[in-house]
Amino acid sequence: MLVLARKKGQSIMIGPDIKILVVEVTGETVRLGIEAPAEMDIFREELYLDLQKENTGAITSALEVMKFLQKTSSEKK
Repeated sequence: MLVLARKKGQSIMIGPDIKILVVEVTGETVRLGIEAPAEMDIFREELYLDLQKENTGAITSALEVMKFLQKTSSEKK
């Protein structure tokens, strides 16, 4: 992990297209501004993890439905 120290108004670049700017520092809270291509999804980590969990659950449910339909289909033959 790379750890950098930045002050309000300073930024870091990730590749040529992503800029992260320190907008404000208040106590233990840091507000960041992110400039990135519009097609790039940007999420807070906790939301990203929730979405992954939801997607995994949806895939598992879909696979269970497909297995059920295959079993039902083969029993009819």
